[in-house]
Amino acid sequence: MSRRHATVIGAGIGGLTAASALSRQGWTVRLHERQPEIRAVGAGIYIWDNGLFALDSVGAFAEATRGAHIGPAVEARAHTGDLLYRIGINGADQPRCYTLLRERLVAALMRSADESGVDIVTGSAATVVRPDGTVEFDGGGTERADLVVVADGVHSRLRDTVDLAYRRIRMTQGAARLMIPASPHYFPADDAVKHLEFFRGHRRLLYTPCTPDLIYLALVCDADDPAIRGSQLDVPLWQRNFPALAPLLDATAGIPIRWDTFEYVQMSAWSRGLVAFLGDAAHAQPPYLGQGGGTAMTNAVALAEAVSRPGRELSDALAAWERDVRPGIERTQRTSYRMRLLNSVPDRVRNPLLSVVGRLPAFTESQLAATRLRPTVTT
Repeated sequence: MSRRHATVIGAGIGGLTAASALSRQGWTVRLHERQPEIRAVGAGIYIWDNGLFALDSVGAFAEATRGAHIGPAVEARAHTGDLLYRIGINGADQPRCYTLLRERLVAALMRSADESGVDIVTGSAATVVRPDGTVEFDGGGTERADLVVVADGVHSRLRDTVDLAYRRIRMTQGAARLMIPASPHYFPADDAVKHLEFFRGHRRLLYTPCTPDLIYLALVCDADDPAIRGSQLDVPLWQRNFPALAPLLDATAGIPIRWDTFEYVQMSAWSRGLVAFLGDAAHAQPPYLGQGGGTAMTNAVALAEAVSRPGRELSDALAAWERDVRPGIERTQRTSYRMRLLNSVPDRVRNPLLSVVGRLPAFTESQLAATRLRPTVTT
């Protein structure tokens, strides 16, 4: 019997994971990336338990997490440094959360795909996907597959080529992301190893150690905020908002930022015919829970498992995949989307509110629910 063939579009985190997972399940896989080379987009990344489980499933865990930072807690703080709430991580009976360089994650997933036999084609831009498994490419070429997986990101050009309705919300907030050198002068030693998020007005500042030498910063504000000037931060303005973080912000001077406006995507269905969508193309979410990458990887492994079970028609497999996996991912999306509302709450209200709500088990559960997602699909 000939092996089934899958075409995967997009060599981001979701696409690479899907390609590796399908190949390990016995499919022949060709992965198409429109850019001339596969490269990481972004700086640091949070990988919680669900993402770590997916990495292990495709044999990329050891390489991806080598040198990762494994902190003791996630803490929310007022701009003065006062604690609002704390979630313990990486201890006994606590969720795991590793922070690592996005480029290391992508490199590990690329190696996994290569070692599992995936045929990776760069400089190959898909322009149309059809429910019968046909993919058309820029330049006139076509490819036919038993399964097409579309993971071409939030700006997907291929969603509009299939007859599936979707909702896409471009939010008013975004983040300036950058890496700075680690230093003992930013925080006391006990705080320097934590993941810290500071609130002030409509602005947030996220501090995340990624390696012994590098710190990942994400500065969240409205897209039209004057605190962001082109590819640079207005450092004095941020320091006026967060005076306790002045040494940390000094280190950002002159470092170019990457700005991303947050988006939310919800498709009416994740598949049609032989075509399935995943990752930001299907379920983009603002990054307030740090679960964009984790849910993409988990969903990719779940898809590969669902469509590889013997004796199951592909249409039934895709229906089971979406039925079982979608509720958890959409719950994560909704929670993350609701968290944007904190940006518009005055400090005098938000700070005492978070101090009280942050101690409630229901609040912690809402923050951690996605960490328990696993790529398992029922029969």
